[in-house]
Amino acid sequence: MKKLITFIIILVIAGFMALGFSDAAADSANGQGEKKIDPKEIIFEHLGDAYGWELPFSHHRRIPLPVIVFGSDGLHCFSSARIAHGHEYVDGNTTFVVPTEGPHRGKVVELVDGQERVPFDVSITKNVLAVFITVALVLWFAFALVGWYKKHPYGAPRGARGAFEALFVFIYDGVVKSTLGDKAKKFAPFLLTVFMFIFMMNLLGLIVIFPGGANLTGNIAVTMTMAILTFLVTNIFGTKHYWKEIFWPDVPLWLKFPLPIMPLIELFGIFTKPAALTVRLFANMMGGHMIVIVLTLLIFIFASVISVAVGGATAIVSILFSVFMLLIDVLVSFIQAYVFTMLSTIFISLAQEDGHHEHEKKEPHPQHISAN
Repeated sequence: MKKLITFIIILVIAGFMALGFSDAAADSANGQGEKKIDPKEIIFEHLGDAYGWELPFSHHRRIPLPVIVFGSDGLHCFSSARIAHGHEYVDGNTTFVVPTEGPHRGKVVELVDGQERVPFDVSITKNVLAVFITVALVLWFAFALVGWYKKHPYGAPRGARGAFEALFVFIYDGVVKSTLGDKAKKFAPFLLTVFMFIFMMNLLGLIVIFPGGANLTGNIAVTMTMAILTFLVTNIFGTKHYWKEIFWPDVPLWLKFPLPIMPLIELFGIFTKPAALTVRLFANMMGGHMIVIVLTLLIFIFASVISVAVGGATAIVSILFSVFMLLIDVLVSFIQAYVFTMLSTIFISLAQEDGHHEHEKKEPHPQHISAN
């Protein structure tokens, strides 16, 4: 029975997604129904950032968010509803607008003598608000678990707390502790936070209604920020042996001097690791979201190109495939968070090498000394 209820809920969510995309497809027509649907425009509009949060039943109606920009005459704060759908907003002597085309499309610009000027923008966009929501949820789950253990120090939590604890234990014992050993406690807070933050962002991205629907891990700026944090932790806490192996590795001298071939390769490797973390998470999550959207858009593409009857028949298949992809994306959400945390742990562990094992191998054993 529970499985049936879960399937129905997922089917309803997929239906909500289809309804949202149907409005987007209808908006892509010019009112006469003769303009073809532009899948590329619809896909990137739904996957991109925005100054408002879309409602699932209406493509035009959005939850307004605060716009905060520093224009040529100072700070300006106003609601994004004032500049929705290409409308211009005059604040004092300054006019703001969000262009629907051109190089500054989708960004707040200031009109100065008929020219577009990009102000310094610190607005609370959909992605920014989604980050705040994700942080709040992670903190809420974490403190709820801590509070429960304070009241039940020898008990085992159940339900959501139990699942949250199981994830913590799985990542700590299976990834962090097994890789870092006695240094696990030093880096566990960072690595566990990274895992839960990415996992929560991935799950929220699968929900099409507020507060979900933001494609955070499909935004390369977000994944790059996470990778930069791993880069900083890895290199700031790196040991002397780690830096010695970068600038003076244990290779033949002709590979280090006079041409620093190996040091340059090792130095280049420092920056390729966060780049790999960035692209891996971004590409996988972006691809998953895009597949679900494309499957849903097939309904309206067939309806507009062939007939409404064919579109209706396609709707059943598309929604079923969308549900299947959403279930796969739940698994992918966990896998990508796990892989990012595992690779971050490995990179940190490589920077914690102290060379003691190598030194012990080179030193003669005391029994051999006495024997000689």
